[in-house]
Amino acid sequence: MTASSATWGPVVGTTVGPGGGKRMEASAPVYVTGTREEALAGPERRARASAPGRPRGPRRRRFLRRTDGFPLVVDGAWPSYVTRFTVAEPVEGSPAPEAKPPVERFDDGVPVRPAWLGRSDLG
Repeated sequence: MTASSATWGPVVGTTVGPGGGKRMEASAPVYVTGTREEALAGPERRARASAPGRPRGPRRRRFLRRTDGFPLVVDGAWPSYVTRFTVAEPVEGSPAPEAKPPVERFDDGVPVRPAWLGRSDLG
């Protein structure tokens, strides 16, 4: 790993809920390795292609850039909703999870070796 390469956690945070009950929900499903600009490329693509379900009847769409990502603000008839596509560097104690090996499957999608086979906790 070079000095400019690091592990990044892309985060998507979006407004959910109606009217006064709006709140933010976030997800950070994967980690990526590379420079900050390389890490920002994925969230930028997602932000540009995003078509949020809220608000209904969107009237204005604003795509912005910040140093940590891309806010997408969509104005409706009354409320505005925002989705933030950002990246953050994991802090100490938060290493990237190890990738699980792929599951070998038959042509019909059924696993060759069932997940329960060999488990000692099933008695």
